[in-house]
Amino acid sequence: MTTTKAIKSALISVFSKDGLEPVVRKLHEQNVTIYSTGGTEEFINNLGIPVVPVEDVTSYPSILGGRVKTLHPKIFGGILNRQDNETDVAQMKEFEIPQLDLVVVDLYPFEKTVASDASEADIIEKIDIGGISLIRAAAKNFKDTVIVASVNEYSLLLDFISTQNGATTLEQRKLLATKAFHVSSHYDTAIFNYFNTDDTYFKTSISEGQILRYGENPHQKGFFFGEFDKMFTKLHGKELSYNNLLDVDAAVNLIAEFKDNDPTFAILKHNNACGLATRNTIKEAYLTALACDPTSAFGGVLIANEKIDSATANEINSLFCEVVIAPSYDEEAVAILSEKKNRIILVQHKVELPNSQVRTCLNGLLVQDRNNITDSKEDLKVVSKTAPTEQETADLLFASKICKNTKSNTIVFAKNSTLVASGTGQTSRVDALKQAIEKAITFGFDLNGAVMASDAFFPFPDCVEMAHNAGITAVIQPGGSIKDELSINFCNENKVAMVFTGTRHFKH
Repeated sequence: MTTTKAIKSALISVFSKDGLEPVVRKLHEQNVTIYSTGGTEEFINNLGIPVVPVEDVTSYPSILGGRVKTLHPKIFGGILNRQDNETDVAQMKEFEIPQLDLVVVDLYPFEKTVASDASEADIIEKIDIGGISLIRAAAKNFKDTVIVASVNEYSLLLDFISTQNGATTLEQRKLLATKAFHVSSHYDTAIFNYFNTDDTYFKTSISEGQILRYGENPHQKGFFFGEFDKMFTKLHGKELSYNNLLDVDAAVNLIAEFKDNDPTFAILKHNNACGLATRNTIKEAYLTALACDPTSAFGGVLIANEKIDSATANEINSLFCEVVIAPSYDEEAVAILSEKKNRIILVQHKVELPNSQVRTCLNGLLVQDRNNITDSKEDLKVVSKTAPTEQETADLLFASKICKNTKSNTIVFAKNSTLVASGTGQTSRVDALKQAIEKAITFGFDLNGAVMASDAFFPFPDCVEMAHNAGITAVIQPGGSIKDELSINFCNENKVAMVFTGTRHFKH
């Protein structure tokens, strides 16, 4: 038996009529018998195209307020029959079941209804029963039946039947079945997550994905699943890579800490800040951030918390950087930044990030709440005899925000709302401190009067002693070590201010 099959009959029952007219007209042009229900039937009638009501096939009207329309053996028999099975063929004839070669159906907008803060009753009514059953039935029987389960596949169907005189191949039917199961599984996941209150169950489904040039390294495949265009408008540049996206994610999380601050600019490399400053203008903030570590800034990701103007763009243009991100740009700034062909320019939109973070681990997944705690002045507990000055307090909170978004173990030095240096991703806190001191010296920063932030407590006083000897005058840390008193005593003996936050900020 040939695997290419002509479409002679179709069942069309959709919630949204967008894009449907060309499909209906093409099917009519190819002399396809069309069956339909309710609003879709009315839509087709209004086009002046003949349509057979499903009720004429089932001898049952739509009942229970529309909850039951197509759930009938004569409908599902027409979809599920195996055309190469003698028993199925005989029963189709015996029970006068019409063959249905094509099913075009969509689903009630469950996710949109949930997002609209509708009542539970309205949400429940948007759990599709007939539609999901039709999708599964037609997709299961892809050997004989064509399923189109989304408006996104209308153009694909039209291409198939237009170029093949109303016929489809087995390969094409299987492709459409795959897409249909993608629709149904995504829909079921959304319903489950609406009902689920048990955190030990985990299901997720992302309907949009894109192929990246490669993964972390050229020999690895890479993909991104998500709605990137909701978060950003890309104005210029090459396609974002896997590593670009990781850096963009880190940049977005970091700058979110400074969303209500004066003009702030951050430069990141390998997910960590190598420059960050808050100033009176965005240009000043950029130039100060760049001075933090101009070596690491090469090839980095830049992000601002406010509009980038032409003056700032001129300064940025002399630096090789992969990505520039801002909430907006001057028209001239875009033109300047676009002079580099591959430089990626992104406009960041206000989008709420997921509350949970997910990563692969061993043969499963790790899921945790997002770290939504940002240390504030109210969180600070002064544990030393010397209290931090107003400027030191501001710098401590500034440093803490950076520390929270830096790979552990980390130490961050800050002074006058500027990242002076940091030690990142070290196996010991002492090593992180040594790295920070060395970087500060390398780039000519005076640590006298600077402050230090640590992502976790100090088990010994050695770090505080080393920092003091380098010029640090105030320290912020979560506290919680059984030997906290050793560090506190050193601070008291040397007039160093120390505050506890009570919140650890590990980042792995």
